[in-house]
Amino acid sequence: MLRFSKFCSVLGNLVSWLVSIGSTGMFYGPVAWDPWLILAQIVCLQCLYYLTLGVFMTLLVGTRVSRLSLVYFFDYATVAASIVTGWCVIAAFLLSSLAGAVYLLYLIERAKKCLDFAATVYIIHLFICIAYGGWPSSMTWWVVNGIGLAIMSLLGEYLCVKRELREIPISRYRPSIAFNIENWVWNCEGLEE
Repeated sequence: MLRFSKFCSVLGNLVSWLVSIGSTGMFYGPVAWDPWLILAQIVCLQCLYYLTLGVFMTLLVGTRVSRLSLVYFFDYATVAASIVTGWCVIAAFLLSSLAGAVYLLYLIERAKKCLDFAATVYIIHLFICIAYGGWPSSMTWWVVNGIGLAIMSLLGEYLCVKRELREIPISRYRPSIAFNIENWVWNCEGLEE
């Protein structure tokens, strides 16, 4: 339990660092290629994805099985549409992809990068599944992960575009300055006559 709290603390510090970078003007400023930032975003997004998947697995699958294990995360045989527990695993994966779209909004912040980072999450997941239980031969596994990738990337892009198109607030003093300039121009025109 101590290692888990340490992991959550480190992950929280990493997330707050990434959010602070985004809030300091990187969002609208020139974007430089920073491999350490990209690596930190990938690690953070992957950890948050699995943390969320673990929460949904605990809520949906943990109530149905006697012991929840990594089999439900990485074994393709558990993603089955023929049993109720399989449907719970499918729901957990799809709900995690919805949460992943929100993570893309706050960690990545750019619509054009959402597909890249979402695909990276699912490619890393594929490699872990191959290492854990072999090549996924279940068509259901491929469909669920394909739909999850589509949900995460498209919803993430939609949310990021909504944020990018948001109106930039202008200070309330701006109209009064423009009004004073108009008065000055009008007064100067009146003096010329």
